[in-house]
Amino acid sequence: PGNCWAFKGHQGQVVIRLPARVYLTAITVQHITKEASPSGTVISAPKDIAVFVSLLGPSAGDVALGGDREEETLLGMFTYNVEKDAMQTFPLKNMLLPRAFSHVKLLVKSNWGNPWYTCIYRVKVHGK
Repeated sequence: PGNCWAFKGHQGQVVIRLPARVYLTAITVQHITKEASPSGTVISAPKDIAVFVSLLGPSAGDVALGGDREEETLLGMFTYNVEKDAMQTFPLKNMLLPRAFSHVKLLVKSNWGNPWYTCIYRVKVHGK
């Protein structure tokens, strides 16, 4: 407990660079259980999550200017349920884009009530 990727507030995002291009099929998110939590609560767990891929990588000029002209496609929105298993896998809709991607973005839209921070313990990306 406590050894997690934590970000301020109830919203945040992370872009994960994969070691190779992957045909994405699912994503797994893990938090700790209430039993493992020193406080007995898991209000810092993510709740509403969206997964995106970028169709166009940012150009060097966009990065240098701090711009973000990437065109993103939503592959899934789901709710991490703190009453279920600590590790939850959600299928992605990659059939809309039958191609491989090298980056995936996890956008956490809310958590289970902690106003100060949100924690994620593990993210797994599944695919071929």
